[in-house]
Formats: sequence, C-alpha cells, structure tokens
Amino acid sequence: MARGLDHVVHVVRDLDAAGEVYDLLGFTVGPRNRHPWGTQNRIIQTDGFFMELLEISEPDKITEGDSGHFSFGAFNRDFLERNGQGLSMLVTEGKDPAAEKAAFDAAGVGGFDLFDFSRLARRPDGGEVEVGFSLAFARDETAPNAGFFTCTQRKPENFWNAQLQRHTNGVTRVAGVVLVAERPIDHISFIDTFCGVTPRRATDAWYVAQTPRGDIDIMTRATFGERFGTTAPAGEDLRLAAVRFTSTGAASMRRGLAARKMIEEAMEGMVVAPPRAIMGAAIVLELE
Repeated sequence: MARGLDHVVHVVRDLDAAGEVYDLLGFTVGPRNRHPWGTQNRIIQTDGFFMELLEISEPDKITEGDSGHFSFGAFNRDFLERNGQGLSMLVTEGKDPAAEKAAFDAAGVGGFDLFDFSRLARRPDGGEVEVGFSLAFARDETAPNAGFFTCTQRKPENFWNAQLQRHTNGVTRVAGVVLVAERPIDHISFIDTFCGVTPRRATDAWYVAQTPRGDIDIMTRATFGERFGTTAPAGEDLRLAAVRFTSTGAASMRRGLAARKMIEEAMEGMVVAPPRAIMGAAIVLELE
C-alpha cells in the first residue's frame, strides 16, 4: 500500500532558537511539547504533514535501543553527536501498524517492536489535549544517519489544527523531501518497501518516488547542488537533505530573506534557505 509523507524530524540543540529561525522563514511554529523519554518538540503543520523540531532536553531519561527495540531518543541524540544539527528522520503516514511491521520484517528491513505512546499537546489557545501514535520502524542497514518509520495517528482530531496551518510565507502543502546518496540506485529497494511506491529513474543520478502526499527524491550530492544551489550533508551514505513546500508567497519573501542572508542565491521558481541558515536543513519554497 502506498504511503504518503507524514513528517520529518529536524534535530536541533536549541528548540526555541530553531522556532525563531522558522518564524523568520514565515512558518507558524507550535508551542513546546514534552516526550517522556527525554526529548521535547515544536511542530510546524501543513495539511496532513508536519515538521518536528526536536531537542534532546533530558538526556538522562533516554533509554538505549537494542536488536528488537528502536530508541527514538537515542537515535536522535547520536545523530546530533555525529553530524550536528540537521534532518534526521523521514516518516510516512501509517494505516495499519501491524501490517507495516510485518512488511518491513519480511523484507529484512524491520525487526523492531511496534511503539505506541501518547502525550499531551498544547493548543494555540493554551489548552492541552491528548494525542497518541503507533510507530513501525524500518532500517536501511547502509544508512546509519537516516531514520525511518511509519506513524499512525490515534487521535488525529486532537493533533491537526487549522490555526497552526496558516503561514505568512504562503506555504500550502508539502511538495516532497530530498534524500542524497553516493549511489541512489542502492537505496531504491528500501524506499520502495518503506513507502510502497517504486522510485522511477529521472537520470542515473536521480530517482523519484511519487507518494500520495509529496515526492521522495533520491539524488547524488552533485545533482543536489546543481538543482538547489546549496550543499548537501557531508559523507557518502544516505542522508535526508531538504524539505520542499509549495507556496503562494515565496516570491514576496525573497527580498526579506536575502537581506537576512537566509538564502544564497535566487533559483528559478523557488526560494532555497540553505543548511547554514536553517540549522543543518535545507528548506525549499516553490512558487505555486
């Protein structure tokens, strides 16, 4: 079954500073939420997709993973220590966690227990509601610096909020995410299993999986630089490099972002905020 994009995790050292950066980009950033395993987050929502800004706030509460248990907190802590701030995890929309786990296990990319949890979420009016999730984890053995899981919402009516989906930059929806790798073809089978959509060849250096909600592009670092005019995460392994959004207001924001040195150059049809300005993440606003 094809699964659309659900969210990405952007792990940072200072959650409030990250909120200020995304605010400068014209996004509405939700209030701080707490996980019971030592991390805190702030959410940026669009229709059916969100960015999770994540901080390792209480490292002593993080439990270590093992062969059958994937530790979300430990993965992001270790990612931050190895790579610095950046996009650490890609998440697709779950529908049937048990079936997704079974598919990952059968393909040899799973082996982890399902993870169910709930937490309190703070709404824009200051009130708190309970949200709940079921996660099925997958792993590309050749990609230690990229995490993957499906996320099934248990109380979606408490999570999604129209107020949080109104952004001054005119962003309306997610257009896709961009992964980079030395050899994109080596990761096609894993992405096919993970999202239920087979990536198609654009060039030898660029493949695209068109999911029900946003594309997953897999390209070489050289192709990424040519396409977006900025640098990709260092190394040769698979990394999550950018999130793409469609926007009705990208053109009007270009001057202000350029004045703040938050964009490197004008790319035709898009505004690219580079990793140096966005705490290790590239954010692309594409003209709608």
